[in-house]
Amino acid sequence: MPRTHILGFPRIGARRELKFALEAFWRGETDASPLEETGRSLRQRHWRLQQAAGLDFVAAGDFSFYDAMLDHTALLGALPRRFGYQTDTLSLAQLFDLARGRRDQPAMEMTKWFDTNYHYLVPELGPETELGVGAGRFFDEVAEARAAGASVKPVLIGPITYLRLAKSTAPDFDLLRLLPRVVERYAAVLRRLHDLDIEWVQLDEPSLCGDLEPAWLDACDAAYGSLAQAGMKILLATYFGTTADYAERIRGLPIRGLHIDAVRAPETLALWRDTLPPDWVLSAGVIDGRNVWRNDLRSTLAKLRPLHDALGERLWIAPSCSLLHVPVSLAGEDRLDPEVEPWLAFATEKLGELQTLARGLLHGDSAIRAELDASEAAVRSRTQSRRVVNELVRKQVAELTNETAARGAPLPVRAHRQRAALGLPPFPTTTIGSFPQTPEIRQARRAFRRRELTALDYLQRIRVEIETVIRRQEAIGLDVLVHGEPERNDMVEYFAEHLWGYAITANGWVQSYGSRCVKPPILYGDIARPEPITVDTITYAQSLTQKPVKGMLTGPVTMLQWSFVREDEPREHVAMQMAIAIAEEVSDLEKAGIQVVQIDEPALREGLPLKSRNRTAYIEWAVRAFKTSAAPARDRTQIHTHMCYSDFADMLEAIAALDADVVTIETARSHMEILEHFRGFQHPNAIGPGVYDIHSPRVPTSDEMLTLLRRAAEVIPVERLWVNPDCGLKTRGWAETENALRNMVEAAKRLRAECFPEAAATA
Repeated sequence: MPRTHILGFPRIGARRELKFALEAFWRGETDASPLEETGRSLRQRHWRLQQAAGLDFVAAGDFSFYDAMLDHTALLGALPRRFGYQTDTLSLAQLFDLARGRRDQPAMEMTKWFDTNYHYLVPELGPETELGVGAGRFFDEVAEARAAGASVKPVLIGPITYLRLAKSTAPDFDLLRLLPRVVERYAAVLRRLHDLDIEWVQLDEPSLCGDLEPAWLDACDAAYGSLAQAGMKILLATYFGTTADYAERIRGLPIRGLHIDAVRAPETLALWRDTLPPDWVLSAGVIDGRNVWRNDLRSTLAKLRPLHDALGERLWIAPSCSLLHVPVSLAGEDRLDPEVEPWLAFATEKLGELQTLARGLLHGDSAIRAELDASEAAVRSRTQSRRVVNELVRKQVAELTNETAARGAPLPVRAHRQRAALGLPPFPTTTIGSFPQTPEIRQARRAFRRRELTALDYLQRIRVEIETVIRRQEAIGLDVLVHGEPERNDMVEYFAEHLWGYAITANGWVQSYGSRCVKPPILYGDIARPEPITVDTITYAQSLTQKPVKGMLTGPVTMLQWSFVREDEPREHVAMQMAIAIAEEVSDLEKAGIQVVQIDEPALREGLPLKSRNRTAYIEWAVRAFKTSAAPARDRTQIHTHMCYSDFADMLEAIAALDADVVTIETARSHMEILEHFRGFQHPNAIGPGVYDIHSPRVPTSDEMLTLLRRAAEVIPVERLWVNPDCGLKTRGWAETENALRNMVEAAKRLRAECFPEAAATA
């Protein structure tokens, strides 16, 4: 019988138990013991789920209190020297200092894990890095899984991917110089697992699905040549793309098994069926670990049977990647559209699909008749649903032209007209959109959803909060204000709730980073906007102040990337449907007198394909979608966009092509390093580099922010430099928010005095 396993399971818990335990610990309401017990309880529960589903292995080492890359940095003894912590004595509180910052040290840099919305902590490695005795939590969890009676397959991020995703702390330092030391630490980990009688270990190398230079391919050969001597059977796990480009190199590695992503790259099933070394196993990732659609079991069995005939017991079955990227379970969902729910499978349901496929391969269709019937009924229901296709929307997309995706005048002309209309000072200050969401706001939203508040009462509470936010911003001295988004649960989910073609869950939570969880909406049909979404709240906010208030919208690519997206329609088509809906909102905001509109695209870089050969097509339709959404704006209306927590260095031309008037980007955690790329590329837009990290509770001083602004002013013309935090303030408290923003405004004023002393004197 084919073996079944998973590459990892969600950590947060079906009801976000880990989130609440973490935040209680961070607030000082508990010590580490309740947090440790929550982690232990979740691990045990998830192992039992895997055992109950009949999986041959449970995944161990996939749990984390914050982030797996951070845990690996501790495991390898590679902590940033600036914190002064020792890995063999590292406490949970110290681990969180690395992730969230300390009063005297900013947090480690954070960015996206490949093309997902999961954020990892970037290792800081350089010539001073001294790898040594690592933290032992990983081995404790492996032993814990074994004590639970499970057959354990430990999970590790592979050495090539770990090094590839790290950042160098010294200019021109080649991270591959650290390869021998990194591999030795990995080898020590594998030897210890061997001593624990572990048979298989999974090493994740998604980097092999991207573009690797020859030096990195040679490093892969060297690394796995050394690791093979530890005596462990290594399952090399690749995902998020194809292994075809490096198949010959992979076949030469001294490993015992390969996992492939047969959802993203189904063509590799035949490739590896025909060329798999005779002593290897092939793990076929045939269940989508990135999306929530129920598996078409009959179709998947048809793909697996030739593999099973050729490989027999050397065939393993798995999801395409870790199930970290999907919600825990459909059980208890009371908000899902009843027509849509049967079309879905979350992490727990995917475990059952694995075992069904294995039984079908071994015993034939008759052994899984009920499951096949249910799968076929779901496929048929979804295919035939009248709610999936909207012919009017498709006609609108077909009628789009290059002219419908363009602003009226060139950017320099628009900039002149906007300066006259808005009258902003040099280095204008603003925020990214959201302000702290207090318990009272969340309670009011829940009460309204439960119909304990009337629509009028809820509107009044939201308006009271909007006025509070406006007055606080005026008192701080910000130049361009926002309404604070008190009515919004999430920047994607809120808009999805108001668009046709989306379904919303009650508990479909997915970890984004640390304790931050999001609830991606499910995009199942053609997208249409039945009525204005934001006009009422934004115009009310604008009525309270003489300063401009930004209309806040989420861009088409981000709506796409941060949703569970239909796979029956090209992503480009879905993005253009979304762009039309957003363009309608822009038009209505402008008609209502709003002069500044921000269309956020934090996921623009995230959607970039891993293979460079596929990127041009993506950039073309992503840029076109954004421009279509902004096209209704008149010349004097200023269009902003925001991007965060991704490496945008290789997308500067694409960002310029968006033709936004102002682009705000996250730069604080990297200390403005990305701005170095602006020296070689003269970006035409106004730029707002984030001057402080909102994901850390640490409040930076005005001096620190001024230092960053001076650095930015060296590469960005001062007349085009904006001042802002690096992301929204939703997750922060009011005290730290106001203190940080006051410091930010003070830094902007000081820079004005330095660069424009005459204007500052008369201000």
